[in-house]
Amino acid sequence: MKALPFPCIRPVPEHAAEVAALPYDVFDRAEAAAYVAGHPLSFLNIDRPETQFDPEHDMYAPEVYARGAELLRERIEDGTFVEDKNLAYYIYQLAWEGRVQTGIACVCAVDDYEQGVIKRHELTREDKERDRIEHIEALGCQTGPIFLTYRDQPVLDMIVGAAKTSTPLYDFTDEAGVRQTVWEVARRDAVDALHAMLGQIPCAYIADGHHRAASAVKVAQRMREQAKAEGTYTGKEPFNYFLSVLFPASQLTILPYNRVVADRNGLDTHELLEALSGTGFGIIEATGPVEPSERGVFGMFTDGTWYELHGDMRDAASAVASLDVSILQDHILAPILGIDDPRTDPRISFVGGIRGTDELEARAGKNGIAFTLCATGIDQLLTIADAGEVMPPKSTWFEPKLRSGLFIHRIAK
Repeated sequence: MKALPFPCIRPVPEHAAEVAALPYDVFDRAEAAAYVAGHPLSFLNIDRPETQFDPEHDMYAPEVYARGAELLRERIEDGTFVEDKNLAYYIYQLAWEGRVQTGIACVCAVDDYEQGVIKRHELTREDKERDRIEHIEALGCQTGPIFLTYRDQPVLDMIVGAAKTSTPLYDFTDEAGVRQTVWEVARRDAVDALHAMLGQIPCAYIADGHHRAASAVKVAQRMREQAKAEGTYTGKEPFNYFLSVLFPASQLTILPYNRVVADRNGLDTHELLEALSGTGFGIIEATGPVEPSERGVFGMFTDGTWYELHGDMRDAASAVASLDVSILQDHILAPILGIDDPRTDPRISFVGGIRGTDELEARAGKNGIAFTLCATGIDQLLTIADAGEVMPPKSTWFEPKLRSGLFIHRIAK
């Protein structure tokens, strides 16, 4: 695959901790507005520029994206960010709860995405793509790195390890307790060594950031067509690459992605339990929250009580149908609760495992239902992507999240 060094817009070291922000899509509108009110330098101000307007303002209006571009210009002019002209890679390490994952920040070829060298496992929604397309075009920059993974390459690990012996560019612990450390790799021989080894990776997989990737690719396609029409296209333009961080698969942590349904679809608790039993699930009333650690086991909370459900309904012929998220969807959510399309049904919401079971109980209330699942395995993700199949929505929750604002890739002036 083609993964290149790039000239990076990045915060100066003394402001890196204040700038670094969680991805734009882990906040709802109210949460984003509340957060930026107390964090004026946070990149979330730029990533979610509707926070600069009244809550009733159309968050997709042209002036909203223009404000994001204006804020980025201001941060460059006031010295919060520097435009580093060096062609560099960045080693990006996240340490959290005794686990460490170390990736390479770079720009990856749009051609590799289009040709399936960079593999996907999730469908995208046009409305979410449109938002990030408008954001990229207004700023002339890609601001949220795509979280990619690859099957481990021991020689590449050695080169990355050598780069980590130098003095870090950034080293801070964020509000979530994640230690964020970044090393710049700009020396020509080190850049060449990384470039050569990255070129040996046969394929990469999108772990997180399908919408950001799809949006970056669609912007590139538009800009290509425009450049070709003007007779200026060379194939070397920055828009032909998108901002990414590549991590070895063995280092990644996937947490469960739990579900909450707003109601029991007209059933009382007894009727619900009978329907589940009739579908083939074993049911045990639990004394407290159920957080499954093995596949085929589900937790269910409704009407103040937790239950443990056992339903090993894996399909040997289909890796997708064997996922716990698929079993839940195909055997409970659709036939019993009437959630036929979880991507669009407003009755269902998705809650990352990082939020805990108290959050699930609160969201379910008296009349709703919360479901807990065993986390999808990285091996399952790679197998499904290799087969060209698609997981159900919200199948994986990676933790820790990559921070936005540490690396920005300019694609247009």
